[in-house]
Amino acid sequence: MESGARREAAAAIARPLTRIALAMTKRGIIEELLARHRNFSHRQSETIVNAMFDAMSNVLATGKRIEIRGFGSFGVKNRRARQGRNPKTGAVVKVEAKRIPFFRAGKELRSEVNGAGKPQR
Repeated sequence: MESGARREAAAAIARPLTRIALAMTKRGIIEELLARHRNFSHRQSETIVNAMFDAMSNVLATGKRIEIRGFGSFGVKNRRARQGRNPKTGAVVKVEAKRIPFFRAGKELRSEVNGAGKPQR
């Protein structure tokens, strides 16, 4: 049995976005939070979103994973050093080893994006 707060959160997530845009930006996330939770001020919403992104960045910077059930997981992949080429001159260039953040979509998100659960035309 779900609690009332859990049901409210699930219903809020299931609601369609208030404004359709080509890309969701940080500002769009803040506005969406304001639209769904009118008791927050703009400053509070901005603080919440910034805190969430800062926490996620800090976790990834330490090399750990972030898992959000039903959405996906964020992680860091290590790329080894290699030789590349300058496309303009063709000269060989040394590319240093680096760490790259990546996202892997969860099963529920993939289904949602691919239209599962919607009636076929």
